[in-house]
Amino acid sequence: MNPVAQVLAALEALTLITVGVLETFFFRSPELYPIFLIEPEEYDAVALWTRNVGVYNMLMGAAVVVGLVLVHRAQEVAGRAIILTISAMHVVLGVSLVITAPELWLSAVFEFGLALAVILAIVLGGRRGRSAVEPAAAA
Repeated sequence: MNPVAQVLAALEALTLITVGVLETFFFRSPELYPIFLIEPEEYDAVALWTRNVGVYNMLMGAAVVVGLVLVHRAQEVAGRAIILTISAMHVVLGVSLVITAPELWLSAVFEFGLALAVILAIVLGGRRGRSAVEPAAAA
């Protein structure tokens, strides 16, 4: 897996874990209203949802970290598969968010944008690496 894809995957993991912490422990913070659009009178009603989604995001971020560890431990195929799966999930989730809650379009862009960049870096980087290796192997 190329270095650009690895850096983007690490940023994705960090983002997922950070957002998960914010959702789980700080969703009541007025400073986070632009991200979550949760009004104070809704805090109790959404507490279970935000905590579950927060833990989900932290676990997905941890899975990306596991994927990166596997990539560095000579298990590149397994690590790449984990990273691609988590990234694909977040592309779909981001698109779903913008469709179901257009007012959260910026959150949706952050959710699917980085994930899509990871996927593209892996796929395009893999193609570039193969095309550079294949002619040499043929010689």
